[in-house]
Amino acid sequence: MKVLFLYPNLPGVKTLPTAYGLFNAILKRDGHEVDLFNTTNYAELFGVMNVYKEKSDNLNARPYDEKFNTTNLIYSDVCQDFAEKVQESSPDLIAVSFTEDMYPIAVPMLSALGKGRPPVVAGGTFPTFAPELSIRKSNGGVDYCLVGEGEYTVSELCRKLERGEDVHDTQGLCWVDGNDTFQRNPMPTPVDMSELPLPDFSIFDDDIYYRPMQGQIWRMLPVTTIRGCPYTCAYCNAPATMNMNRDQGFKFFRKQRINLIHREIKHFVDEYQADSIYFWAETFLAWSDSEFEEFCEMYSEFKLPFWIQTRTETISEEKVAKLKELNCLRIGFGVEHGNEKFRETMLKRRVKNDLIVERLNIISDYEIPISVNNMVGFPTETRELAFETVELNRRFKSDGINSYTFVPFAGTPLRKVCNDMGLIEPDQIVGSVMGLSALNMPQFTPEAIEGLRRCFVLYSKMPRDRWPEIEKAEALTPEGDALYDQLKAECLASYMFYGDYDEELGETERAPTEQA
Repeated sequence: MKVLFLYPNLPGVKTLPTAYGLFNAILKRDGHEVDLFNTTNYAELFGVMNVYKEKSDNLNARPYDEKFNTTNLIYSDVCQDFAEKVQESSPDLIAVSFTEDMYPIAVPMLSALGKGRPPVVAGGTFPTFAPELSIRKSNGGVDYCLVGEGEYTVSELCRKLERGEDVHDTQGLCWVDGNDTFQRNPMPTPVDMSELPLPDFSIFDDDIYYRPMQGQIWRMLPVTTIRGCPYTCAYCNAPATMNMNRDQGFKFFRKQRINLIHREIKHFVDEYQADSIYFWAETFLAWSDSEFEEFCEMYSEFKLPFWIQTRTETISEEKVAKLKELNCLRIGFGVEHGNEKFRETMLKRRVKNDLIVERLNIISDYEIPISVNNMVGFPTETRELAFETVELNRRFKSDGINSYTFVPFAGTPLRKVCNDMGLIEPDQIVGSVMGLSALNMPQFTPEAIEGLRRCFVLYSKMPRDRWPEIEKAEALTPEGDALYDQLKAECLASYMFYGDYDEELGETERAPTEQA
């Protein structure tokens, strides 16, 4: 049978989705034909603009060649283009995966197809944690949702559809029946990672293999090392994923075998000409010491530049030294909030500020650039509390500071907190982490949160005596915008530290950023 994948990606986010590569490989192995409609290169999608460009414009990431954002842009109507693609390929099934912030892109495209379209099945994070909402709010665009990991269930669903069999006993399948009653089957068993085929990204155009990082453009491919996360952060849906599987007697946290990671890297180098690797794991250093040693021995064959994300608690000087030797390009961390008590009670992150600073400084000493993630606008947060996050960021050298709006995504413990406090509606679809807050808090309005978010890097990097000027730039007005642009240019020219080193000269010259 013919399957058309819809990838409702945010504009400009050129990151290969591993799930689509795996599903493509699985369905082709089963004898199906697979095609793709990808929204990545559309210049604008229902009000969402280029995300990477916005991060660079806000000093969250290094500036890079602007041509990267303007190459192969599409300006035509995405709904019309998608409808023409469906007519042209005549699929027997449309399959889509989305997060909650991608849902508003997928729904208009699917609902515009109208009558006579093939069945539509949706998977991913949002359908897993809000399957009924995903169907009922889709304006008739989604027929089924698959809860949990979909590698086994997509294959099973396609097999039944091809044979004309009833699909309603498929594991993980959710739907609304003829009586308008929501129906849900038990979740599937988590996949055995060692049984999965190598991802097949051949359905994607070549330009999505490239992404900006460190001010350069890399041909970077994703390699999964761990599924699941041992931590229980309240803003993340990882705890709910672990709990949902545990309730059905499944163990969700799994590590890929090192020899299979080697096989995948070699495949990407040989078949896709990868010049760098993005190791996908929510906490890369969740390995045991022996597992990490085995990884290091394996990766010494490649030593391609690579990017990881991990927790500060997992950092040691010995591990950082080995990562440096293996050509680690960058390490990402979640800092999220600067007040220890608030971070522990509201975010369920139990780590001391001094430990965060100590571990990040170890990495800086080894000249590996770091990027940190912060959020503004948590439930009950005040402007004063948010500035403690700024103060913490001033205590370490960071190559990139991401400042995001807190979003209570479905499946996160803080979603329930926001619902119980009446900060959002129970069936509300929340938006992007780079837009106005969805929370209605009188002590910290969406406009105030956004103003601080966009000026977060300025507060973190510029001298403290400039803060009165920066506060004026928080205003979401033409005057505030003009001042923000002026201060941003000055900050970029004089106060940004990008972690570059020269073997002869040492650390690159930069303005004396105040850290205390």
